[in-house]
Amino acid sequence: MSLSESPLSLSARLGNLAKRFGLGGRGTRQLRERAAALRLPFPPLPVVQPSIWWRSGPQLQRLVELPRGALSGPVQEDKADAHALLIRLVVQERRSVDSLDLRLIDGLAGGLRQPPCAHLEDFTSTEACRSIRIISYKDFVKTISLALPRFLAGEAIQLLEADWFGERLFWDGEQHHEAFASAIVYARLRGLETSLPASITRYRLSSSGLAELRAQYHVLAMPELAWSDPAFMGLLLDNGLPYARLSLLQSGGAPEILLLPRRHEDANAFGDGLRQAGAPDVTAFLQSLQRR
Repeated sequence: MSLSESPLSLSARLGNLAKRFGLGGRGTRQLRERAAALRLPFPPLPVVQPSIWWRSGPQLQRLVELPRGALSGPVQEDKADAHALLIRLVVQERRSVDSLDLRLIDGLAGGLRQPPCAHLEDFTSTEACRSIRIISYKDFVKTISLALPRFLAGEAIQLLEADWFGERLFWDGEQHHEAFASAIVYARLRGLETSLPASITRYRLSSSGLAELRAQYHVLAMPELAWSDPAFMGLLLDNGLPYARLSLLQSGGAPEILLLPRRHEDANAFGDGLRQAGAPDVTAFLQSLQRR
């Protein structure tokens, strides 16, 4: 053994020895039973609420260009295998539209530390928008031009959409959200048809990518407390299980994703046990978000 290699724990060495003598089945069964007996505060996966804020939902678009370093775990090869499947979960597509009625837009690219709003009308009634007054078409042009400086020149608007948000279109602008929302709501109220060319980036959940991930991995949502729980960490580490973990949500206390390869007998048993203990299946959650 080289100096760079970590020695196996006593339980891991005993487990390997047991498998050599044909006793591995019992050890695997016990691992499944002990995992099923864990009492962890498994969080329910979030329900995607109707919202104008792009960043209020699951940040699955990050999977398209997921850095290799985003996954953590003890073995580089295990992380690389999981990464190769995760980056195939979401497909990015772009299309151009010659003319799009801006009144169809009902979302903004922000979302962090913003008030919850189901529609742009809800946002324009908040304190942030009350200083904006649109009485005439001239006011409308002046206001929307704050958000879209080349509005009168007919420059294409940049939009976003994603399976997990249904048919909702989001304006991909980082500033002057209040002005943009106020102008769109005014156009709706006045029946003012205002169109621009549009470039739309869509994020679509891949059915084949999701099926492949489900076939090869247990993908489970784990509470933050799991990583300091002696019973859970003892089962994971003392048995030398291959795994990778990933956080897609930025808020503190958000669940992390644990990936356990099904091809590994003990890791598969551990995943089965965690499912029995109440760990939510992330692949089922993702499937529910696919646009029908």
